[in-house]
Amino acid sequence: MTGYIVRRILWIIPVLWAVVTITFFLMHAVPGGPFTQDQPLPEGVLDALNRRYNLDEPLWKQYLLYLWNILHGDLGLSFRGDRDVSELIGQGFFVTAQLGLLAFFFAAIVGMALGVISALNHNGPADYAGVFFATAGGSVPSFVLATFLIIIFAINLRWFDILGWGGPIEWGDTFKASAWDLNKMVLPVISLGVLPAAYIARVTRASMLEVLNQDYVRTARAKGLRERMVVLRHAIKNAMIPVLTLMGPIFATLVTGSFIIENIFAIPGVGRAFVDAVLRRDYAMIMGSTLFFAAVVAVANLIVDLLYAVVDPRIRYGRS
Repeated sequence: MTGYIVRRILWIIPVLWAVVTITFFLMHAVPGGPFTQDQPLPEGVLDALNRRYNLDEPLWKQYLLYLWNILHGDLGLSFRGDRDVSELIGQGFFVTAQLGLLAFFFAAIVGMALGVISALNHNGPADYAGVFFATAGGSVPSFVLATFLIIIFAINLRWFDILGWGGPIEWGDTFKASAWDLNKMVLPVISLGVLPAAYIARVTRASMLEVLNQDYVRTARAKGLRERMVVLRHAIKNAMIPVLTLMGPIFATLVTGSFIIENIFAIPGVGRAFVDAVLRRDYAMIMGSTLFFAAVVAVANLIVDLLYAVVDPRIRYGRS
């Protein structure tokens, strides 16, 4: 197991290098530059800015300098405000992680519960309700759902607030009760979590139906085990393997940020900062955020692979 983990971690390095390389050259291939404006800057000011951010160097040298800085943990300075990109990502990620974790828990609990209930009541009313949720939830984009939720529950019913984030913005405010406002958290969490919940429900239902028809489940029932024990001990645990495969990328996607939802609800997370960086052509922020997203996805996939062995003891990672 240790050797497998080490090999997987080492494989992350070339993956991140490929992400950095592709992002770097794509950013510089787009016409214009970060300081291109409707009203051109004076030539002296433009030259000073280019020197400040090494944009006056040849492209190959800029690339090597950026790789060298990354190896030393330096993601560079944002072109807007001269702030450290690592600092900006850290501040935005704290908010984004709250939104992503809450949406992930919502998606996992709702999706798995509906999937299991649908499978146990196959072709019954509960199954039809679960299938309807999985189909409708998987067909409606998050920004469309967010719009309907805002109109119905925020504008018409006035149950929830919609602008800003209801959780703490700074790490030091985490345990302050005044930093939490559930009225601002409900709608963005539901808007972000319904789509993955629908996918999880669909996969959970299909996996449970397949497991419930296996011979070892029939044998457990024939031995006289209670249905509750059969479902909890034999069915659900084995049905979770395909679900884990889906939940890994979902977790990484939700925790690294939802660009659209954060912009709709004016949430100051890393996703919104990334969109602003794209609009401003902030090379350092774009490349730093992309590298950060790729690292989180790679680590999440590694964790999922390791969880396979926990869920299914038959899975072992050897020297192959």
